[in-house]
Amino acid sequence: MAHNINYNQETAKYSFFSVKQKAWHGLGQIVEQYPTSSEAIRHAGLDYEVAKSPLYTKGSGIIQTAEGIEIGSTELSVPDAFATLRTDNNAVLGVVGKDYHIVQNREAFSFFDAIVGGGEGILYETAGALGKGERIFITAKLPDYIRVGKGDDVTEKYIFLTTSHDGSGSITAAFTPIRIVCQNTLNASLRSMSNVVRIRHTSGAKQRLDDAHKVMGLADTLSRQLEGIFNEWAQVKVTDREVKKLIQLALCPNNETLALLKKGAEDEVSAVFKNTIDDAFAYAMASESQQMETTKGTLFGAYNAVTGYCQNVRKYKDSEAKLQSIVMGGTAQAKAQKAFELCTAFKAEGAEILRLN
Repeated sequence: MAHNINYNQETAKYSFFSVKQKAWHGLGQIVEQYPTSSEAIRHAGLDYEVAKSPLYTKGSGIIQTAEGIEIGSTELSVPDAFATLRTDNNAVLGVVGKDYHIVQNREAFSFFDAIVGGGEGILYETAGALGKGERIFITAKLPDYIRVGKGDDVTEKYIFLTTSHDGSGSITAAFTPIRIVCQNTLNASLRSMSNVVRIRHTSGAKQRLDDAHKVMGLADTLSRQLEGIFNEWAQVKVTDREVKKLIQLALCPNNETLALLKKGAEDEVSAVFKNTIDDAFAYAMASESQQMETTKGTLFGAYNAVTGYCQNVRKYKDSEAKLQSIVMGGTAQAKAQKAFELCTAFKAEGAEILRLN
């Protein structure tokens, strides 16, 4: 899979770091201890500034010279348009408007530090830059855990932040719980709550600080509620057939396939969908992480079957596509949300909600 990690020609290093373990791409710097924000910026090669520079273009015209009249070109300013560029190597990162506010890399880390008050307790685990440095990302582990069952099934709490310097998107921070036993991202949004906060690049420092506290409040509320829900689901028994039905409904790609399932015509669905269900069901039945007391034959295990398939089994075009799908509101997160809603309904109403015909 393509990685698109920035390579700095001057330092001869990839702009990426991780703590203790290599990432799948095997690039960047590995550090043994969790760094401070200033250390993380340096380890990840993010210690560069970004500036806005006015844009110009060339136009043709008649020029009066000492020798007479010549046809030449003239430099024209492009109104309200600017290039963003790295000041360390003059790499052009993108084109933005006059109201675009640059969020320097150090400010992105300051945003994280503000979440927990001065950085105490937050653990920077990975950070890096993509392309020429036009997009950066940071993951940080928060204190404490989500515990399911007697405490053996533990989920770590992370906040992921990404921002761009090319005008392509907002600053985005997402709360992302990850189940340790299988590195399974358990993204889910409760009613009227999202796990993502988006901040415009036109926002000022005070607004970003307010949003930092909003992210922390979101993480606290979601993790507390999810812990209660997951523990309830771990006590609800489900049959293998019910698990398969839940997987079918959660991963159903379109209304046409759903209509076939409802009329009992499972043989008529596409081969791709059949293979998807077989793979997800195999994960549900055979994965080591699905054999725990909290997951084997339980509703919590059924939910993990869907999220675990998306995280650990499904193939993606590249790492950016996987990140977008799982963390940043893409297809995998939508499937996880559907599974979450189905499990919530199953807990409240019983197996009737899984009846397709």
